[in-house]
Order: sequence, then C-alpha cells, then structure tokens
Amino acid sequence: MRAFVLTAPGAYEVQDLPAPVAGPGEVVVDVERVGVCGTDVEFFTGTMAYLHQGHSAYPMRPGHEWAGRVAAVGDGVDPGWLGRRVMGDTMLGCGTCRRCLRGHQHVCRKRQEVGIRGARAGALAEQLAVPASSLHALPDSVDAVLGALVEPGGNALRAVRAAAPQPGDRVLVLGPGTIGLLVAMFLRAAGAEVHLMGVTESSLAFARGLGFEHVWAEDAVPDLPFDAVVDASNAAHLPGLALELVEPAGRLVYIGLAGEPSRIDTRSLALKDVTAVGVLSASPGLDATIRAYAAGSVDPRPLVAATVGLDEVGPVLAGERPAGAGPGPKIHVDPRPGH
Repeated sequence: MRAFVLTAPGAYEVQDLPAPVAGPGEVVVDVERVGVCGTDVEFFTGTMAYLHQGHSAYPMRPGHEWAGRVAAVGDGVDPGWLGRRVMGDTMLGCGTCRRCLRGHQHVCRKRQEVGIRGARAGALAEQLAVPASSLHALPDSVDAVLGALVEPGGNALRAVRAAAPQPGDRVLVLGPGTIGLLVAMFLRAAGAEVHLMGVTESSLAFARGLGFEHVWAEDAVPDLPFDAVVDASNAAHLPGLALELVEPAGRLVYIGLAGEPSRIDTRSLALKDVTAVGVLSASPGLDATIRAYAAGSVDPRPLVAATVGLDEVGPVLAGERPAGAGPGPKIHVDPRPGH
C-alpha cells in the first residue's frame, strides 16, 4: 500500500509499504478520508513536544482524524465489524492502569496515540490497523467527510460541555480555526449567544459566512459580560486575556496550545471565583459528536477547504494552499488509489 511518511523535519516520502495485518484484537480499515491537523504540521516542522520527550520519533506516519471501512478483523474481534463504516479514537490506553480502569484511558501514561505517539502508525495511508476497541460506527447519514471531522468535533464538544452554557448565555471563543469554529457550532446548537475573536480578516469573514454575527478583532471585543470564554488559540497571551474577560463565577476552557508557556494570574482566578478546565482529546465526546452530525444539529462540512491525494500532503504540511481551495481552515486527504 501507499503511505505518507515523515522521515525528518521538513522531509517526507510517499512510500510503498507492506499492507497492515490485523493482529489479535485489531482490525484493518480501508481509509477513505483523513484530516490534516495542526499536530501534523508540528511533526513536519519538528516542533512537536513529543519528539523532544521521547514519545515520538522519525520515521513516522501521521494522521489521526480519519474515517473508513473495516476490511479485515483479527483474532478475538467480532466479525460483525467487517464492512462497517467507522472512525476511531486517537487515544489508545493500556487498559490496565488506574487511569484506564477509571475511564480515563485518554490520559494513560503508557498510551499510544494513532499517528502521533508510541510508534502507532497513522491514517495517511491506504490502510490502517487499529484496536477494535477504538472503533466508533458511523451511520449512513455521516459520510466520510463528516466521519473524518468527528475527532476534532469531539474535542470541541468536550470544550462546550466544560463551558456548560445555559440557553442565552454569552460565550466568547478565542481563535476561529477548526477547533474554535467547531466549538462555536456546538455552542450555537446549545442555544448560547456566540462571540468569536480572531486575528485575520479572512478568518473573521469566514466565521461571519457561517452565520456568526458577533465576530471581533482583539482590539474590538465589546465590553460585555461573557459567562464563559473558550481559548482555542495558539497565542501565549490569550489564556490571560480569557481570564480578564470572563465574568465572575464564570467558566474558562483551555483547549488551545501555545508554542511557549502561557500564564494566568491565579489570584484573579480565585478572586473572581472562576472555574477553569483543560481539555485533551476527543475520547469522551466521540459518540455524542457522531449523534450531533447525524441529526444535523451541527454541520461542519463547510470547514473543509479542499481534498487532496497522498502526493499533495507534503506541500500542505509546508503551508501551501491547494489550487482551488475554499476559505475553510481544514484540508482533507483521500488516500485511495486514483485520488
């Protein structure tokens, strides 16, 4: 099979590799769609923290936002999975440690992450092997595009749950990238008054085109009470600004990651009686995201600007926009032959 492989920072190849075999407890999936994520870009540039912490190493095959169809099952796997359309959890816990046994396998110390951590090959390939326990079935109403948007959507849904908006609450989202816009969509579905803050006029215009009326540059955010603020940016100064802007007794949600340490004044956190929550991974939100997409209460398809083949992944990771790409922030890959 063909697969996209990062061999060093800024270096890559599309290689012909042996097709994966389903080991005990595993399935092999024919991959139909993969999302390119900011994490993949960090691996391309060599800045991803896991590279420097010993959790990841080149050569590696990225890709953790995916959808496809089960082509083979290993020993101990229900054959009913064969032929089913699925997506998969990125986080693969050991299953036996205290965290896993308490339902927190997404923060297992020994976890593998598909396409990211622990030498677990990712989905930028024609086929992918994953544990059957990580699979989530997709209904017919959730096509491959939506299926590959479940993983980022699960992260966003968890951020919205942490913000805990009541209908009519005013919530500010910092950063109108893929995650920020998905957060905004789930907030809107929950009945919140959604505000978005961004930097570039193009990203703000795109957010307006999605029907969000309250879209602001940083120097134009109105002096309004925000019941919750979600930081979905990569700017080191915005976690502190989020704390300044949130209402006393409100909620802060941190889902974005900056390239350098960001700081908040915990005196303000205490004196304002604010609840702050960090969110890592989509795992606890995947099924609810699939249900929201299936019901149509959230439709993130406009976020996908273009779909490319494996041979075009390298330029995308290097920052090139595919010819004819739309204004959305997400690039998808169709790794099947002829695409």
